[in-house]
Amino acid sequence: MKRWRTRANVTREQLAEAANYSPDTIKSMEQGVRMPTPRVLDVADELCRADGLLSAAKDYLSREKFPARAQEFMEREKEAISRWSYEATLISGLLQTERYARTLMENRYPPLDEEVVEQRIDARLERQEILTRRKPPVGLSFVIYEAALRSPLVDAEQLRRLLEVSRLRNVALQVLPFESGVPAALLGPMVLLETRGHERFAFAEGQFASELSADPGVVNRVTERLSMIRTQALSPAESARFIERMVDRDE
Repeated sequence: MKRWRTRANVTREQLAEAANYSPDTIKSMEQGVRMPTPRVLDVADELCRADGLLSAAKDYLSREKFPARAQEFMEREKEAISRWSYEATLISGLLQTERYARTLMENRYPPLDEEVVEQRIDARLERQEILTRRKPPVGLSFVIYEAALRSPLVDAEQLRRLLEVSRLRNVALQVLPFESGVPAALLGPMVLLETRGHERFAFAEGQFASELSADPGVVNRVTERLSMIRTQALSPAESARFIERMVDRDE
């Protein structure tokens, strides 16, 4: 981007003004400290008369829709033929409404840029296509701890979304009620994936770090914990009735 700008005799300040960014932000993008945004690339392309060569670089930013720590997991998830997950405090990204996702994104600390927020919301909603694509995973299992459902962020729209997804033939959605909580449920969220090549991966997301592992020992431990949690959770039918009662109370 800097080479095209200098070749076209466009100053950093001119590009910053045209793209509605500060010169320091443009500088950080040119130095590789910060990822250029699609808008900057489009503006720079037109301003520098790059004939689409700068705009074409937007294709290489697609992975940046997700945080760096989750990018490999997202790639594996696309290949999954089965996916088991447990969430302790939040609704799974695959099940979130736009409103719920936006509330989470807009209240991140440190705050995310507005454009990053929009990119990540779009990416999260696009990711949900895994539920209804022509060849969806054979099995999708979601277990949600009651605490996540009781969050003030969860409204009737989000609860109805859970019921809607639970009716899909390849989805099993279960609620783990407070009274059935087991120690494994307090260890945080976890996901187990199996790809078309029959590779198995365990993913655990923490507040500051996430880990995707194919280590058989790790995968087995996650499998055992998820299995234990699933046996303690309400059945899919009982879980649907549980959520329906919550919707009735909210309305």
